[in-house]
Amino acid sequence: MTHLAMALALLVAADPAEPASMTVAPTPVIFDTDLGNDVDDALAMGMLHALADRGECELLAVTCTKAHPLAAPLADAINTFYGRPDIPVGAVSIDGVLNGPTPAEGRFLKLANATNADGSLRFPHDLSHDPANVPDAVTVLRRALADAADGTVEVVQVGFSTNLARLLDSPPDAISPLSGRDLAAQKVARLAIMAGDFGGGGPEYNVREDRDAAAKLANDWPTPIDWSGFKIGVALPYPPESIDRDYRYAAAHPLPESYQLYKPTPHARPTWDLTAALLAVRPDRGYFHFSELGRVTVEADGRTTFAPSAGGPHRVFLPPTDEERSRILATFETLCSQPPRGR
Repeated sequence: MTHLAMALALLVAADPAEPASMTVAPTPVIFDTDLGNDVDDALAMGMLHALADRGECELLAVTCTKAHPLAAPLADAINTFYGRPDIPVGAVSIDGVLNGPTPAEGRFLKLANATNADGSLRFPHDLSHDPANVPDAVTVLRRALADAADGTVEVVQVGFSTNLARLLDSPPDAISPLSGRDLAAQKVARLAIMAGDFGGGGPEYNVREDRDAAAKLANDWPTPIDWSGFKIGVALPYPPESIDRDYRYAAAHPLPESYQLYKPTPHARPTWDLTAALLAVRPDRGYFHFSELGRVTVEADGRTTFAPSAGGPHRVFLPPTDEERSRILATFETLCSQPPRGR
C-alpha cells in the first residue's frame, strides 16, 4: 500500500464524518517559526493551511524568529498561496530593526524574490522586504491574543523562543491592558513547542541559538507546554516520493520548491516542526504519547532535562511506536500535499 493510500485509509478510520447537527469551532493557532533555517517549517505551514481548509483550525498569525529580511515575506507568500493573504505576519524586530538569531539568508528564502519570465512574483505577496515596514512580532502576538477568546489559543513554536520570551516581558499598551505574561495566561490553552533533546544529546539547535529565551520560556510561560524533542522528528522522516509526486497540481508550489532548494530528494527530511503543529490542532487523536507531568529545565550549557513532578506544567513527547509512526507519516503526507482550497 502506498503512503497516500495508507493515509486515506487511516484518515477515514480515524476521522469519521461528523453528524450534520454537530459543529466544532476551529482551533485558533499562532505559528511562531524560524522559517528559512530548515524546510520542515514550510511543510508545517502547509499542513496548518490544509487543516484550516478542513475547518479544523484558524491561523491567527505567523511570527518569524529568523532575523533575515526575507523570512517574513516568504511566510506571507506561503499564506497567499494558500488563499489567506491577510494573515498578520510579524518579524523578530524591535522598533522595525531586526534583532534576533540567524541573520543568514539560508537556502530557500530566495523564493520570496523569485520571478516569472514576465517579471511577476512566482509566489505573490505584499509584505515589504524592508523590516522597518513589517510589524514587530510582539505587536502581532499581542493583537492576536487580545482578539481571541479566553483559553482557546494553541501557540505553536517551532523556532527560537525569542518572540515568546519578549511577549512575556511586554507591558500593557493600547492593544491590551494586560502584560504579555497575563495575556498569555488568559488567552492560551497550550504551547506546543519543538525544542530540546531529552535523549541525553547536546544542546538542541532551537535552544542553543537563543538559550536565555528558551530558559525564560521554560521557567515563566504560564500555560501547559508540550515539548517535542529532537529525536521525535528524526524518527518521522518526510517521504521524499511525496515531494516528487504529490504537488503537481500547481505549476509553482512553495513547499516542494523549498524542499528541493534545502536538500534535493531523495533526501527524507525529519519532520520536527510538523509534530508540534499536528498536536496543537488534533490533540485528542492519539497520534503521540507523552511522559508524565513534570518540568523541563534549560541548563546553563543549553542542554534540556525533564524531571517528573506531580501537577507539573510540562510534558515531553515520547518516541513513536511503529504503529504511531506509520499513521503520523501518512497524515503528514496527506495534509501537506492537500491542494489549497479553490485549486
